[in-house]
Amino acid sequence: QVQLTESGGGLVQAGGSLRLSCAISGRAFSVSNMGWFRQTPGTEREFVAAINWRGSTTYYSDSVKGRFTISRDNTKDTAYLQMSGLKPEDTAVYYCAADFRAWREGENLKQSSEYPYWGQGTQVTVSS
Repeated sequence: QVQLTESGGGLVQAGGSLRLSCAISGRAFSVSNMGWFRQTPGTEREFVAAINWRGSTTYYSDSVKGRFTISRDNTKDTAYLQMSGLKPEDTAVYYCAADFRAWREGENLKQSSEYPYWGQGTQVTVSS
């Protein structure tokens, strides 16, 4: 059974940093495309960042480009989202997602529908 477990959320002041982690078990992480999404109450889940299975290509939403960095460590079966320059509008529940169809890398990784597997979410709150 595939499990994705996020950690690293919390409360931070505007301008601060957090690093989210997403650990995968139950399936070969090395062939997974990974994504991070976020959601606030009453809104749809929003794309944040994605990385292909090789770690060679990354994608970012315009709202986080230059502030967030997605990465992966295949030796630890873990993906990361380093968030810097946090703003109050970054407050949300952050979800990691995985798709083990490695050949489906590309702009499609920005779509939540691309990912069959999701973590439980971790709250990030940025105070002004």
